[in-house]
Amino acid sequence: LFLSTEVVELSLSPQERVSVTTVTVGLSTVLTCAIRGDLRPPIIWKRNGLTLNFLDLEDISDFGEDDSLYITKVTTIHMGNYTCHASGHEELFQTHVLQVNVPPVIRVYPETQAQEPGVAASLRCHAEGIPMPRITWLKNGMNVSTQMSKQLSLLANGSELHIGSVRYEDTGAYTCIAKNEVGVDEDISSLFIEDSARKTLANILWREEGLSVGNMFYVFSDNGIIVIHPEECEIQRHLKPTEKIFMSYEEICPQEERATRPCQWASAVNVRNRYLYVAQPALSRVLVVDVQAQKVLQSIGVDPLPAKLSYDKSHDQVWVLSWGDTHKSQPTLQVITEASTSQGQHLIRTPFAGVDDFFIPPTNLIINHIRFGFIFNKSDPAVHKVDLETLMLLKTISLQSHGCVPQAMAHTHLGGYFFIQCQQNSSPLAVPQLLVDSVTDSVVGPNGDVTGTPHTSPDGRFVVSAASNSPRLHVQEVTMRGEIQTLYDLRVPQGISALAFQRSFTEGNQYYIYAALETEPDLLFLELSTGKTGMLKNLKEPLEGPAWPWGGPHRIVRDSGLFGQYLLTPAQESLFLINGRQNALQCEVSGIKRGTTVVWVGEV
Repeated sequence: LFLSTEVVELSLSPQERVSVTTVTVGLSTVLTCAIRGDLRPPIIWKRNGLTLNFLDLEDISDFGEDDSLYITKVTTIHMGNYTCHASGHEELFQTHVLQVNVPPVIRVYPETQAQEPGVAASLRCHAEGIPMPRITWLKNGMNVSTQMSKQLSLLANGSELHIGSVRYEDTGAYTCIAKNEVGVDEDISSLFIEDSARKTLANILWREEGLSVGNMFYVFSDNGIIVIHPEECEIQRHLKPTEKIFMSYEEICPQEERATRPCQWASAVNVRNRYLYVAQPALSRVLVVDVQAQKVLQSIGVDPLPAKLSYDKSHDQVWVLSWGDTHKSQPTLQVITEASTSQGQHLIRTPFAGVDDFFIPPTNLIINHIRFGFIFNKSDPAVHKVDLETLMLLKTISLQSHGCVPQAMAHTHLGGYFFIQCQQNSSPLAVPQLLVDSVTDSVVGPNGDVTGTPHTSPDGRFVVSAASNSPRLHVQEVTMRGEIQTLYDLRVPQGISALAFQRSFTEGNQYYIYAALETEPDLLFLELSTGKTGMLKNLKEPLEGPAWPWGGPHRIVRDSGLFGQYLLTPAQESLFLINGRQNALQCEVSGIKRGTTVVWVGEV
């Protein structure tokens, strides 16, 4: 009896060990494995150590004769490393690095402005893309860089055009152009120079539009709704508790006959700078504020104790998580559809029981449509993936093997990672975060030894993790190849209760972090490009403990959007405004109690 044992001989030339493929977002690509051999067994493909072959993914398949990997409609979540090896021969593998290029997307600010001669004017342009776009400016079609002077300067890698003292001849259409290897985008910012005496239409429109409703902080406090203009540090409007709701004629905060009751708020969201939705837990309703009219338009009755709202911009719906009571004994999740229409809303009850919290990934300039959200249940070591359009449960990602009950999540579209903070169990050691790959919906493993609540920067490039009970602040960067790298692991004076990202005014595509400390009134700031930290002092004591029985942080820090330069943080009976451009205290607005629910409203 002869047994022929055929020896499999496999080869991979050294220069093919790593193969780099660059593809533009939206296109398809094929990764072909270069391992050769006469009796080569089937090829196994992996991403982040997870086998892709049998996962039945909608956008990745390995069918075909040559065992190649096909990715249809590539997005930024697909970037990263893929490996291939012959089945049973893992020791010989090829690494494919998939780089994804994205054409530039830009926003300019302001779209138009009118200024008087002699004042300074700034025109700003924010561009995102991969590789990072280069910015140039034209004035009435002519390149501005040839006209540089003491008067005219470009700041932050060209993202701001600054004119020191404007003259009549500076009137014009300024075009910002952003270019990279795969595309170009442009937009116009118009500047009019005219005397205040000669009030033209442009001037009037700019003054009215610019100052009436946009660029305000809305603060929901004990004594009603307060609208603050940060530049002037003035209360622009105060809706008192006794004011009436436009459509129902109820009071904003119903008063008892004998005593005045403070207003009680939980969570608020901005819906396309048109409406604000704010939860009133004790009244089991959500108020809709009309930004243009600066009035409370209507109230929507929801399940008892609404505690958290979130706006899903891609489907124009507001998610409402209600607790049922202060013990969270009967939580429900409802969804208000068509949120940006004034009267077309419907309230949908979702079928999910026992929801403790949920997470909807944010949109940004590059990612403007989100398809999936996640819910997590009390004491359940899993996250549940939900289709945002149909509100159907798609799958459950178990975290059981890591013993992780999720507490908070963050997402970056670069490489498609989810960062999951695990609830602290009884052990004194902090539990590290888990990484989940959204391409495969699988746990990759712990995020190194990083602990705390993850926060991602608006462009997805930085992940900052901190906790109220830990003196550590971790900063990680996600590279344009989808790799996570540690930038800093800082020790801070004490735990951090809230933080916000502020764009840098000196470097393009960089950020500052402003963080509120757990017990001290000071604000910590960190420049991400250098790791330099400092403290903003002379703020007042924050609230003691949670603001309400339904929790919520006793300290918050709110930024002011894509082009904003102001941040707001409340104290016990006042609000502090921070000027992020000057990295200094702007002012204190006093007489505002418990202003811990705050929404920024940008240009309308």
